Amino acid sequence: MLQTQCADGRFDWKTFIKRVAIIAIPVALQNLLSTTGSMVDTMMIARLGETTVGAVGLCSQFSFLMLAAYWGFVGGGMLFISQYWGAQDEEGICRSYGLIWTCIMSVAVFFSGAALFAPQLIMRLYTDKVAIQEIGISYLKIVGFAYPLQLFSIAASTLLRATERVRIPLYAAIASVLSNIFLNWVFIYGNLGCPAMGVRGAATATVCAAAVNLAIIFIACIIIKYPYIFRIRDHFKWAGPKVREFFARCYPIIMNEVFLGIGNMTVNVVLGRQSEQTIAALAVFRTLEGLIIGFFAGFSSASSVLVGKDVGAGKLNDAYEKAKRLIPLCVLTIAVTAVPINLLRPQFLHIMSLSGQSFEIASYIIFVFSIVAVIRMGNWCMNDTFRASGDAVTGTVLEIVFMYLMVIPTVCIAGLKLKVSIYILFPLVYCDEIIRFVIMFTHLFSGKWIRPVTDLGKAQLQDFRQARKSHTKGQKTT
Repeated sequence: MLQTQCADGRFDWKTFIKRVAIIAIPVALQNLLSTTGSMVDTMMIARLGETTVGAVGLCSQFSFLMLAAYWGFVGGGMLFISQYWGAQDEEGICRSYGLIWTCIMSVAVFFSGAALFAPQLIMRLYTDKVAIQEIGISYLKIVGFAYPLQLFSIAASTLLRATERVRIPLYAAIASVLSNIFLNWVFIYGNLGCPAMGVRGAATATVCAAAVNLAIIFIACIIIKYPYIFRIRDHFKWAGPKVREFFARCYPIIMNEVFLGIGNMTVNVVLGRQSEQTIAALAVFRTLEGLIIGFFAGFSSASSVLVGKDVGAGKLNDAYEKAKRLIPLCVLTIAVTAVPINLLRPQFLHIMSLSGQSFEIASYIIFVFSIVAVIRMGNWCMNDTFRASGDAVTGTVLEIVFMYLMVIPTVCIAGLKLKVSIYILFPLVYCDEIIRFVIMFTHLFSGKWIRPVTDLGKAQLQDFRQARKSHTKGQKTT
């Protein structure tokens, strides 16, 4: 196993960066590919008009709500699987995956049913524009079939990432994106003898691409004889105490994602009451936002796996030293990336077929987000690090409290009561980020977020905490 301590006790940055890159780059590329597929979707749909772009963008917000519903189980899964991976506990890995799969597929069935049988209700919730509602309904009636396939892939990808098999999800994403682009060309515009299906064609291509993604994951796991994903009997060997511990640890993460998803939906409902030009601009922005978040989610995955693995193996001080370097590295990288994003935004918006007021609004939104993202992604990476190390409470409390006591009231009053312009309203969506960053960064250096679930980790916890107390006292004395 690679070590990140030099012989003289100094931190080995070279080895550390290498280990981060091994996990972060494939995850980032996978996320970029997935988001690039969404961007190509938007580009190809853009030829059908801004109303269609806005409708599909709002349907994507429903998908983001689904993400909020299942992401708590993904976060809990990374916590348990990465720590069991560090302790080489195969039964714990399989059991945790089985619980994650069951929970995630329950979410998939619920949201698939809502999209297929109640699309009118969903679209009326997100916008009051009748033309946008009609297009969105036709899209949801088809894309709902993709949700179970997508979430099955996400459950499998969570297992693979947590056990450092990050290339398989990347290969699956490549195949999925390429098939999605090709099938968009076939179904949207009516090529190769197929009828032109418009927005329904985009939805059909999404379903087919989701099936390709899942198939590639299974085929790759069979080829390399991956030991965990097909041990179906072991997936459901749930002992009472272990199940209770799983949900006790996951419960704060699940509640965080659910309440955060509802909060974001409320914010999107307010934004969905803006002009059609604003809705189209926001739909295009969400595509770019997905690119940025997808890329820097690689840092979160690397932090979750590397830090969680060390916590599970009882190497608590190594976990602490890695975490306090990963977060500043993430913040610095996004700050550097913000420069080309701003320089290239006009070209990006032209490619997405925006013009006039929609172009101006989208350009402003991207500029604001490129600044906010520096802090936002730091918060995201810290929260994932805390969760993988066993602290699922701190980030949850901060996100929910600030969302419901600060962000939602501010956005609702400004957007619905005062009816301010999008130029004032959009920055208010992120008004809590800097405050949470300061609190979470302080918590990061305290080391109190290290809370193992494995016996190896628990055995070292008392010594680690005593060492941190001694170190803190020594700093105060100095």
